[in-house]
Order: sequence, then C-alpha cells, then structure tokens
Amino acid sequence: MARYTGPKTRICRIFGEPILGNAKYLGKNSNPPGQHGPLRKRKQLGEYALQLREKQKAKYTYGVLERRFRNTFEEAARMKGVTGENLIRLLECRLDNTVYRLGMAESRPAARQLVSHKHITVNGEVCNIPSAKLMPGDVIGLSVKSASNPLMISRLRGRDPKINWLEWNEKDMKGTYLAHPEREAVPENIKEQLIVELYSK
Repeated sequence: MARYTGPKTRICRIFGEPILGNAKYLGKNSNPPGQHGPLRKRKQLGEYALQLREKQKAKYTYGVLERRFRNTFEEAARMKGVTGENLIRLLECRLDNTVYRLGMAESRPAARQLVSHKHITVNGEVCNIPSAKLMPGDVIGLSVKSASNPLMISRLRGRDPKINWLEWNEKDMKGTYLAHPEREAVPENIKEQLIVELYSK
C-alpha cells in the first residue's frame, strides 16, 4: 500500500497549515524547514512554484501519491463540468476520506489504516481499498467484529455539522454518502485552479 511515510511536521511547516493533523508546532514563531531558518532570504514565488505548491498541498492533504493523483486529475478532466471542482469531488468521495469526514477516525492516515485493516464496510460488505470511490446512497459502517470493540466505539466522534453531503446515524454507527459535495461546502484550503493550470502546461 503506497503512502507517504516521511516527517509530517515538516510538511505542515512548509505550507504553514496543519494539513497532516497536529498543529502543535505551527505557532507564530514556527518557520519553514531549511537552512538558516527565519534569516534565509526567500524570494517571491513564481507562477510555476505557486502551482506546484498547491498540487503538493492537495496530494499531502488527501494522502495520495503522484501517479494516483495524476490519474485522478485526468479522470476529472474527462468528466463534464469544471475540472478543478471535479478533482475535489473525486478526492472527497474516496473511502478513506469519507471515513475521516464521518468522524470514525481522527485523521486521514488513521482512516486509511481502518480501511486497510478491514474494519470498514460499504453497503454491508467489508472493503479494504482506501481509494474506493463511493456513490450517492452508499452506507459506510464498522465490521461486525469492530462494532463490538469498546476501543473502536470510543474513538467515534461523529460527523462535523458543516459536512452536509454525509449523514451519520449515531444509534446504528453508520454513515450515508448522500451526494457528491459542492466545492463551496468542502472546507479544505486548496486553490484547485492552480492545479489545473499546472497540468495544462
């Protein structure tokens, strides 16, 4: 299972955002990584650098490596509508991301682990593919064994009320993927148009 396994805090410091979880080291005195720290003279980023930076941010945010991300972009380009918005929708409908959005895991890497270890079911069937694409109406829940595990249940924190394209049933501990999200509803700070411009060169 290909995934990023490098230093997470370093990535967060590059972008100045807690895109990989913990914002503990992103205080007002934290600096981007690199020699000389805050004394290093940084030139204003050019057009290509800004586009590449945005693509890298999206990759790290959703935990997707380069080949998979490129394939996802090409699929978004073939779809009807705005390519950038299609890209965000395809990334959001991934199973690991949906498990995270439903509050079944505290982070996307943790959600990816739950899926790959066969703790998650889709429409009653165990699915261990983190990149599986969900369709409206799909029901996501815990496997029979995991649903009886007190530790697993204690980690469920419920859906964020702002995530309106998902529905969480507290009693049954199941979530429903209602519809593909609109771009305005996705809270991630990603300028997808820059990614489109980068791949269009």
